[in-house]
Amino acid sequence: MTMPKNVRGERLAVSGSVGSSIEPPAYRLPLTAHGSLPAGDPFAQMQTMGHEQLLLSHDPSCGYYGIVAIHDTTLGPALGGTRFWQYGSTEEAITDALRLSRGMTYKSAVAGINLGGGKSVIIGDNHRPDREALFRAHGRFIETLGGRYITAEDIGTSPADMEYIKLETDHVAGLLGLSGDPSPVTAYGVYVGMKAAAKVRWGSDSLSGKTVAIQGCGKVASHLAAHLHEEGAKLIVTDIDAEKVKRVVADTGARAVAPDEIYDQTADVYAPCALGATVNDETLSRLKVQIIAGAANNQLAEDRHGDQLEQRGILYAPDYVINGGGVINVYGELHQWPAERAKKKAGEIYDTLLRIFEIAQQERIPTYRAADRLAEQRIAAVGGLDRMWMGGQRGSGAAGQRGS
Repeated sequence: MTMPKNVRGERLAVSGSVGSSIEPPAYRLPLTAHGSLPAGDPFAQMQTMGHEQLLLSHDPSCGYYGIVAIHDTTLGPALGGTRFWQYGSTEEAITDALRLSRGMTYKSAVAGINLGGGKSVIIGDNHRPDREALFRAHGRFIETLGGRYITAEDIGTSPADMEYIKLETDHVAGLLGLSGDPSPVTAYGVYVGMKAAAKVRWGSDSLSGKTVAIQGCGKVASHLAAHLHEEGAKLIVTDIDAEKVKRVVADTGARAVAPDEIYDQTADVYAPCALGATVNDETLSRLKVQIIAGAANNQLAEDRHGDQLEQRGILYAPDYVINGGGVINVYGELHQWPAERAKKKAGEIYDTLLRIFEIAQQERIPTYRAADRLAEQRIAAVGGLDRMWMGGQRGSGAAGQRGS
Protein backbone atom coordinates (compact mmCIF):
# COMPACT_ATOMS: atom_id res chain seq x y z
CA MET A 1 0.00 0.00 0.00
CA THR A 2 1.22 3.46 -0.82
CA MET A 3 0.97 5.52 2.34
CA PRO A 4 -0.21 9.11 1.92
CA LYS A 5 2.36 11.89 2.16
CA ASN A 6 2.26 15.52 3.12
CA VAL A 7 3.59 18.36 1.01
CA ARG A 8 7.08 17.94 2.44
CA GLY A 9 7.16 14.24 1.53
CA GLU A 10 6.64 12.94 5.07
CA ARG A 11 4.48 9.84 5.42
CA LEU A 12 1.21 10.57 7.16
CA ALA A 13 0.06 8.41 10.05
CA VAL A 14 -3.06 6.30 9.59
CA SER A 15 -4.64 3.90 12.06
CA GLY A 16 -3.37 0.34 12.19
CA SER A 17 0.07 -1.05 11.47
CA VAL A 18 1.85 -2.44 8.46
CA GLY A 19 4.42 -5.20 8.77
CA SER A 20 6.78 -6.78 6.29
CA SER A 21 9.30 -9.60 6.50
CA ILE A 22 11.15 -8.30 3.47
CA GLU A 23 14.11 -6.08 4.23
CA PRO A 24 14.73 -3.21 1.80
CA PRO A 25 17.85 -3.53 -0.38
CA ALA A 26 21.06 -2.12 0.98
CA TYR A 27 21.60 0.19 -2.00
CA ARG A 28 22.35 3.77 -0.98
CA LEU A 29 22.25 6.82 -3.19
CA PRO A 30 25.52 8.73 -3.65
CA LEU A 31 25.74 11.38 -0.94
CA THR A 32 27.77 14.53 -0.50
CA ALA A 33 30.51 14.78 2.12
CA HIS A 34 27.84 16.08 4.51
CA GLY A 35 25.71 12.95 4.09
CA SER A 36 22.99 14.43 1.90
CA LEU A 37 21.99 14.05 -1.72
CA PRO A 38 23.51 16.68 -4.02
CA ALA A 39 21.40 19.82 -4.44
CA GLY A 40 19.22 19.55 -7.53
CA ASP A 41 19.53 15.77 -7.69
CA PRO A 42 16.19 14.39 -9.02
CA PHE A 43 16.06 11.68 -6.36
CA ALA A 44 16.67 14.27 -3.67
CA GLN A 45 13.80 16.35 -5.03
CA MET A 46 11.53 13.31 -5.21
CA GLN A 47 12.43 12.33 -1.67
CA THR A 48 11.82 15.84 -0.34
CA MET A 49 8.46 16.25 -2.06
CA GLY A 50 7.31 12.65 -1.70
CA HIS A 51 7.00 11.59 -5.34
CA GLU A 52 6.27 8.09 -6.56
CA GLN A 53 7.69 8.31 -10.09
CA LEU A 54 9.62 10.54 -12.47
CA LEU A 55 9.85 9.42 -16.10
CA LEU A 56 11.61 10.85 -19.16
CA SER A 57 11.03 10.04 -22.83
CA HIS A 58 12.64 11.06 -26.12
CA ASP A 59 11.52 10.51 -29.72
CA PRO A 60 14.22 11.72 -32.14
CA SER A 61 11.92 11.43 -35.18
CA CYS A 62 10.01 14.57 -34.14
CA GLY A 63 12.30 16.17 -31.56
CA TYR A 64 10.11 15.13 -28.63
CA TYR A 65 11.47 15.54 -25.11
CA GLY A 66 8.86 14.69 -22.48
CA ILE A 67 8.74 14.34 -18.71
CA VAL A 68 6.00 12.85 -16.54
CA ALA A 69 6.01 13.27 -12.75
CA ILE A 70 3.62 11.26 -10.59
CA HIS A 71 3.39 12.56 -7.05
CA ASP A 72 0.74 10.53 -5.20
CA THR A 73 -1.98 8.09 -6.26
CA THR A 74 -3.62 7.48 -2.87
CA LEU A 75 -6.90 9.07 -3.98
CA GLY A 76 -6.87 7.75 -7.56
CA PRO A 77 -4.92 7.96 -10.82
CA ALA A 78 -2.65 10.97 -11.15
CA LEU A 79 -4.17 13.80 -13.16
CA GLY A 80 -2.32 16.83 -14.44
CA GLY A 81 -2.07 18.79 -17.64
CA THR A 82 0.71 18.81 -20.20
CA ARG A 83 2.79 22.00 -20.17
CA PHE A 84 4.68 22.84 -23.39
CA TRP A 85 7.48 25.30 -22.63
CA GLN A 86 10.97 26.31 -23.72
CA TYR A 87 12.78 25.56 -20.46
CA GLY A 88 16.27 26.82 -19.89
CA SER A 89 17.51 23.35 -18.92
CA THR A 90 16.35 19.80 -18.31
CA GLU A 91 16.83 20.38 -14.57
CA GLU A 92 14.47 23.36 -14.71
CA ALA A 93 11.85 21.27 -16.54
CA ILE A 94 12.12 18.43 -14.01
CA THR A 95 11.76 20.82 -11.08
CA ASP A 96 8.68 22.36 -12.67
CA ALA A 97 7.08 18.96 -13.30
CA LEU A 98 7.78 17.84 -9.73
CA ARG A 99 6.39 21.00 -8.14
CA LEU A 100 3.31 21.09 -10.37
CA SER A 101 2.48 17.42 -9.81
CA ARG A 102 2.71 17.83 -6.05
CA GLY A 103 0.31 20.76 -6.29
CA MET A 104 -2.13 18.59 -8.25
CA THR A 105 -2.27 16.04 -5.43
CA TYR A 106 -3.28 18.71 -2.97
CA LYS A 107 -5.60 20.42 -5.44
CA SER A 108 -7.65 17.26 -5.95
CA ALA A 109 -7.64 16.42 -2.26
CA VAL A 110 -8.96 19.83 -1.21
CA ALA A 111 -11.53 19.83 -4.02
CA GLY A 112 -12.91 16.53 -2.70
CA ILE A 113 -12.41 14.54 -5.90
CA ASN A 114 -10.89 11.10 -6.35
CA LEU A 115 -7.71 11.84 -8.26
CA GLY A 116 -4.03 11.87 -7.45
CA GLY A 117 -1.42 14.34 -8.61
CA GLY A 118 0.68 14.24 -11.74
CA LYS A 119 2.05 16.55 -14.42
CA SER A 120 3.85 16.30 -17.71
CA VAL A 121 5.99 18.77 -19.60
CA ILE A 122 7.22 18.88 -23.16
CA ILE A 123 10.42 20.83 -23.67
CA GLY A 124 10.44 23.00 -26.77
CA ASP A 125 8.92 25.90 -28.67
CA ASN A 126 5.17 25.82 -28.10
CA HIS A 127 4.58 27.92 -31.21
CA ARG A 128 5.83 25.21 -33.58
CA PRO A 129 3.14 24.43 -36.19
CA ASP A 130 3.92 20.73 -36.76
CA ARG A 131 2.18 19.39 -33.65
CA GLU A 132 0.66 16.04 -34.58
CA ALA A 133 3.80 13.90 -34.45
CA LEU A 134 4.95 15.60 -31.25
CA PHE A 135 1.72 15.07 -29.36
CA ARG A 136 1.23 11.55 -30.68
CA ALA A 137 4.70 10.76 -29.30
CA HIS A 138 3.52 12.24 -25.99
CA GLY A 139 0.40 10.08 -26.14
CA ARG A 140 2.47 6.94 -26.66
CA PHE A 141 4.56 7.86 -23.64
CA ILE A 142 1.43 8.31 -21.50
CA GLU A 143 -0.01 5.01 -22.75
CA THR A 144 2.99 3.12 -21.33
CA LEU A 145 1.85 4.14 -17.83
CA GLY A 146 -1.31 2.06 -18.13
CA GLY A 147 -3.68 4.63 -16.66
CA ARG A 148 -1.61 5.72 -13.67
CA TYR A 149 -1.48 9.17 -15.25
CA ILE A 150 -4.21 11.10 -17.10
CA THR A 151 -3.30 14.29 -18.93
CA ALA A 152 -5.18 17.38 -20.12
CA GLU A 153 -4.21 20.79 -21.45
CA ASP A 154 -2.02 23.34 -19.71
CA ILE A 155 0.15 26.30 -20.69
CA GLY A 156 1.26 25.95 -24.30
CA THR A 157 -1.29 23.25 -25.20
CA SER A 158 -4.90 23.20 -26.36
CA PRO A 159 -7.89 20.88 -26.78
CA ALA A 160 -6.73 20.31 -30.38
CA ASP A 161 -3.40 18.99 -29.05
CA MET A 162 -5.32 16.67 -26.72
CA GLU A 163 -7.06 15.21 -29.79
CA TYR A 164 -3.66 14.16 -31.15
CA ILE A 165 -2.82 12.54 -27.80
CA LYS A 166 -6.18 10.75 -27.93
CA LEU A 167 -5.05 8.96 -31.12
CA GLU A 168 -2.49 7.08 -29.01
CA THR A 169 -4.09 6.74 -25.55
CA ASP A 170 -7.44 6.95 -23.79
CA HIS A 171 -5.82 8.51 -20.74
CA VAL A 172 -6.48 12.11 -21.77
CA ALA A 173 -9.22 14.66 -21.03
CA GLY A 174 -10.08 18.19 -22.11
CA LEU A 175 -11.17 16.98 -25.53
CA LEU A 176 -13.07 18.97 -28.13
CA GLY A 177 -16.82 18.55 -27.77
CA LEU A 178 -16.53 17.33 -24.18
CA SER A 179 -15.26 19.51 -21.33
CA GLY A 180 -12.80 21.13 -23.73
CA ASP A 181 -11.07 24.29 -22.54
CA PRO A 182 -11.12 24.32 -18.69
CA SER A 183 -10.30 28.02 -18.43
CA PRO A 184 -13.91 29.29 -17.96
CA VAL A 185 -14.45 26.98 -14.97
CA THR A 186 -10.99 27.73 -13.57
CA ALA A 187 -11.65 31.47 -13.84
CA TYR A 188 -15.03 31.13 -12.16
CA GLY A 189 -13.42 29.30 -9.24
CA VAL A 190 -10.78 32.03 -8.91
CA TYR A 191 -13.50 34.68 -9.02
CA VAL A 192 -15.59 33.13 -6.22
CA GLY A 193 -12.39 32.43 -4.26
CA MET A 194 -11.41 36.08 -4.53
CA LYS A 195 -14.86 37.00 -3.19
CA ALA A 196 -14.34 34.66 -0.23
CA ALA A 197 -11.04 36.39 0.54
CA ALA A 198 -12.78 39.77 0.28
CA LYS A 199 -15.40 38.64 2.78
CA VAL A 200 -12.71 37.72 5.31
CA ARG A 201 -10.62 40.83 4.72
CA TRP A 202 -13.35 43.48 4.42
CA GLY A 203 -16.49 41.85 5.86
CA SER A 204 -18.25 41.80 2.47
CA ASP A 205 -17.59 39.66 -0.58
CA SER A 206 -18.42 42.48 -2.97
CA LEU A 207 -15.59 43.38 -5.35
CA SER A 208 -17.36 46.41 -6.78
CA GLY A 209 -15.02 49.39 -6.67
CA LYS A 210 -12.02 47.25 -5.66
CA THR A 211 -8.84 47.46 -7.71
CA VAL A 212 -7.42 44.15 -8.93
CA ALA A 213 -3.95 43.89 -10.51
CA ILE A 214 -3.95 40.89 -12.84
CA GLN A 215 -0.63 39.48 -13.96
CA GLY A 216 -1.18 37.67 -17.24
CA CYS A 217 -3.88 38.05 -19.89
CA GLY A 218 -4.22 34.46 -21.04
CA LYS A 219 -7.41 32.43 -21.25
CA VAL A 220 -8.09 32.10 -17.51
CA ALA A 221 -7.12 35.70 -16.80
CA SER A 222 -9.36 36.98 -19.59
CA HIS A 223 -12.39 35.15 -18.20
CA LEU A 224 -11.53 36.34 -14.69
CA ALA A 225 -11.24 39.93 -15.90
CA ALA A 226 -14.68 39.65 -17.48
CA HIS A 227 -16.23 38.48 -14.18
CA LEU A 228 -14.54 41.29 -12.26
CA HIS A 229 -15.47 43.94 -14.83
CA GLU A 230 -19.10 42.82 -14.74
CA GLU A 231 -19.14 43.27 -10.95
CA GLY A 232 -17.62 46.74 -11.19
CA ALA A 233 -14.03 46.14 -10.17
CA LYS A 234 -11.22 48.36 -11.48
CA LEU A 235 -8.56 46.41 -13.36
CA ILE A 236 -4.83 46.81 -13.93
CA VAL A 237 -3.39 44.22 -16.32
CA THR A 238 -0.11 43.10 -17.86
CA ASP A 239 1.31 40.33 -20.01
CA ILE A 240 4.46 39.70 -22.04
CA ASP A 241 2.15 39.33 -25.06
CA ALA A 242 0.98 42.82 -26.06
CA GLU A 243 -1.87 41.49 -28.21
CA LYS A 244 -3.43 39.67 -25.26
CA VAL A 245 -3.23 42.86 -23.19
CA LYS A 246 -4.97 44.84 -25.95
CA ARG A 247 -7.87 42.38 -26.04
CA VAL A 248 -8.46 42.53 -22.28
CA VAL A 249 -8.17 46.32 -22.26
CA ALA A 250 -10.68 46.58 -25.11
CA ASP A 251 -13.13 44.22 -23.40
CA THR A 252 -12.93 45.59 -19.85
CA GLY A 253 -11.43 49.07 -19.95
CA ALA A 254 -8.49 47.88 -17.84
CA ARG A 255 -5.36 49.98 -17.45
CA ALA A 256 -2.27 48.30 -18.90
CA VAL A 257 1.21 48.44 -17.37
CA ALA A 258 4.57 46.91 -18.27
CA PRO A 259 5.16 43.35 -16.98
CA ASP A 260 7.60 44.33 -14.25
CA GLU A 261 5.46 47.27 -13.10
CA ILE A 262 2.54 45.12 -11.97
CA TYR A 263 4.20 44.53 -8.57
CA ASP A 264 4.38 48.25 -7.82
CA GLN A 265 0.71 49.06 -8.36
CA THR A 266 -1.43 50.23 -5.46
CA ALA A 267 -4.36 47.81 -5.53
CA ASP A 268 -6.64 45.83 -3.26
CA VAL A 269 -5.90 42.44 -4.84
CA TYR A 270 -2.93 41.00 -6.71
CA ALA A 271 -4.05 38.18 -9.03
CA PRO A 272 -1.09 36.19 -10.43
CA CYS A 273 -2.44 34.38 -13.50
CA ALA A 274 0.69 33.46 -15.47
CA LEU A 275 3.71 31.39 -14.48
CA GLY A 276 4.50 30.63 -10.84
CA ALA A 277 6.92 31.94 -8.22
CA THR A 278 5.97 35.60 -8.69
CA VAL A 279 5.79 36.05 -4.91
CA ASN A 280 9.48 35.97 -4.16
CA ASP A 281 12.31 37.84 -2.45
CA GLU A 282 12.43 40.51 -5.14
CA THR A 283 8.69 41.19 -5.52
CA LEU A 284 7.20 40.64 -2.08
CA SER A 285 8.34 43.93 -0.59
CA ARG A 286 6.98 45.81 -3.62
CA LEU A 287 3.41 44.51 -3.36
CA LYS A 288 0.91 47.11 -2.12
CA VAL A 289 -2.17 44.92 -1.76
CA GLN A 290 -4.28 43.33 0.97
CA ILE A 291 -5.13 40.08 -0.82
CA ILE A 292 -3.32 37.70 -3.19
CA ALA A 293 -5.77 35.55 -5.13
CA GLY A 294 -5.01 34.29 -8.62
CA ALA A 295 -4.98 31.39 -11.05
CA ALA A 296 -1.24 30.65 -11.32
CA ASN A 297 0.27 27.49 -9.88
CA ASN A 298 3.09 27.62 -7.31
CA GLN A 299 2.66 31.33 -6.66
CA LEU A 300 5.04 31.26 -3.69
CA ALA A 301 8.66 30.84 -4.75
CA GLU A 302 9.26 29.18 -1.36
CA ASP A 303 7.10 28.33 1.63
CA ARG A 304 8.77 31.06 3.67
CA HIS A 305 7.21 33.65 1.38
CA GLY A 306 3.82 32.48 2.63
CA ASP A 307 5.05 33.09 6.17
CA GLN A 308 6.19 36.57 5.17
CA LEU A 309 2.81 37.38 3.63
CA GLU A 310 1.20 36.43 6.94
CA GLN A 311 3.62 38.69 8.79
CA ARG A 312 2.79 41.58 6.47
CA GLY A 313 -0.95 41.07 6.93
CA ILE A 314 -1.58 40.12 3.30
CA LEU A 315 -4.31 37.48 3.00
CA TYR A 316 -3.16 34.71 0.66
CA ALA A 317 -5.68 32.40 -1.05
CA PRO A 318 -3.59 29.21 -1.52
CA ASP A 319 -3.05 28.66 -5.23
CA TYR A 320 -4.00 25.01 -5.53
CA VAL A 321 -7.28 25.70 -3.74
CA ILE A 322 -8.46 28.78 -5.60
CA ASN A 323 -7.46 27.49 -9.05
CA GLY A 324 -9.02 24.07 -8.56
CA GLY A 325 -11.77 24.70 -11.13
CA GLY A 326 -9.62 23.25 -13.90
CA VAL A 327 -9.19 19.86 -12.30
CA ILE A 328 -12.86 19.87 -11.33
CA ASN A 329 -13.74 20.51 -14.99
CA VAL A 330 -11.62 17.57 -16.14
CA TYR A 331 -13.00 15.32 -13.41
CA GLY A 332 -16.48 16.22 -14.60
CA GLU A 333 -15.55 15.15 -18.13
CA LEU A 334 -14.21 11.82 -16.90
CA HIS A 335 -17.52 11.20 -15.10
CA GLN A 336 -19.71 12.70 -17.83
CA TRP A 337 -21.05 15.53 -15.71
CA PRO A 338 -23.12 18.24 -17.38
CA ALA A 339 -21.25 21.55 -17.65
CA GLU A 340 -23.39 23.22 -14.98
CA ARG A 341 -22.46 20.58 -12.42
CA ALA A 342 -18.74 21.27 -12.91
CA LYS A 343 -19.34 25.00 -12.50
CA LYS A 344 -21.43 24.41 -9.37
CA LYS A 345 -18.67 22.22 -7.92
CA ALA A 346 -16.12 24.96 -8.67
CA GLY A 347 -18.37 27.35 -6.78
CA GLU A 348 -17.65 25.32 -3.63
CA ILE A 349 -14.16 26.85 -3.67
CA TYR A 350 -15.79 29.81 -1.90
CA ASP A 351 -16.72 27.76 1.17
CA THR A 352 -13.50 25.73 1.08
CA LEU A 353 -11.44 28.91 1.31
CA LEU A 354 -13.57 30.26 4.13
CA ARG A 355 -12.85 27.05 6.01
CA ILE A 356 -9.12 27.34 5.32
CA PHE A 357 -9.06 30.97 6.47
CA GLU A 358 -10.87 29.90 9.64
CA ILE A 359 -8.37 27.11 10.34
CA ALA A 360 -5.50 29.54 9.80
CA GLN A 361 -7.00 32.04 12.23
CA GLN A 362 -7.87 29.50 14.91
CA GLU A 363 -4.51 27.74 14.81
CA ARG A 364 -2.50 30.89 14.11
CA ILE A 365 -0.77 29.45 11.06
CA PRO A 366 -0.31 30.85 7.53
CA THR A 367 -3.11 30.05 5.11
CA TYR A 368 -0.94 27.85 2.90
CA ARG A 369 -0.25 25.59 5.86
CA ALA A 370 -3.95 25.49 6.73
CA ALA A 371 -4.68 24.36 3.17
CA ASP A 372 -2.00 21.65 3.38
CA ARG A 373 -3.54 20.43 6.62
CA LEU A 374 -7.00 20.12 5.08
CA ALA A 375 -5.64 18.22 2.08
CA GLU A 376 -3.48 15.91 4.19
CA GLN A 377 -6.42 15.00 6.42
CA ARG A 378 -8.38 13.76 3.42
CA ILE A 379 -5.42 11.86 1.92
CA ALA A 380 -4.76 10.16 5.25
CA ALA A 381 -8.42 9.26 5.73
CA VAL A 382 -8.79 7.76 2.27
CA GLY A 383 -5.38 6.10 2.49
CA GLY A 384 -6.61 4.27 5.56
CA LEU A 385 -9.44 2.72 3.54
CA ASP A 386 -6.90 0.67 1.59
CA ARG A 387 -6.44 -1.41 4.70
CA MET A 388 -9.97 -2.83 4.59
CA TRP A 389 -10.61 -5.44 1.88
CA MET A 390 -14.27 -5.41 0.91
CA GLY A 391 -14.14 -8.50 -1.28
CA GLY A 392 -14.05 -8.63 -5.07
CA GLN A 393 -12.52 -5.86 -7.11
CA ARG A 394 -12.48 -2.26 -5.96
CA GLY A 395 -15.22 -0.26 -7.64
CA SER A 396 -14.04 2.19 -10.22
CA GLY A 397 -15.49 5.13 -12.03
CA ALA A 398 -14.36 6.73 -15.27
CA ALA A 399 -10.72 6.22 -16.19
CA GLY A 400 -10.35 3.58 -13.48
CA GLN A 401 -10.93 5.99 -10.62
CA ARG A 402 -11.97 4.95 -7.15
CA GLY A 403 -15.64 5.71 -7.23
CA SER A 404 -17.19 8.96 -8.36
